[in-house]
Amino acid sequence: MQWNKLEDEACSMARTIAVIGDRWTLLILRDCFLRVRRFEDFQQRLGITRPILADRLRKLVAKFVLAKVPYQERPVRYEYRLTPKGLDLYPVVMSIVHWGDVHMSDRKGRPLLHRHELCGKDFDPVLVCSECGEPLVPRQVHVHPGPGAGSPRHVPLGMDVPVPRQPARKRA
Repeated sequence: MQWNKLEDEACSMARTIAVIGDRWTLLILRDCFLRVRRFEDFQQRLGITRPILADRLRKLVAKFVLAKVPYQERPVRYEYRLTPKGLDLYPVVMSIVHWGDVHMSDRKGRPLLHRHELCGKDFDPVLVCSECGEPLVPRQVHVHPGPGAGSPRHVPLGMDVPVPRQPARKRA
């Protein structure tokens, strides 16, 4: 696997990392979900340099994760809004935040709490099966090739993959 060709891999994880697998990009996405939209606000909140921020925003717009929308005409100024593709990253961002809350918080506890507006309670994100609603744990998930599976080199270890049988050698 070559780092600069991750988008070409037959691996959803590699393709996703090619788009969002940079620390600044993940922090920009976090702030987007916290309703930050304007270049200056991202820069101030993150302490990121203008060229790096411009580059990451440009890439997210090019991949249709963010949309660049004008909010002022003279001079023209833009804000960055999550697209439907970007909104689909919410579970990813929440899972990373939850991992940080569990494994990286100091003695004071979590820096932010998330409250569900419908029930009014603070929550932890939970990954559940889309079919039965049960929580997913790694030891209860079986992986098998999908229609976009590539060569056997792309298949994870432990996956059930038909292995071509070698013809038996003839004895002399």
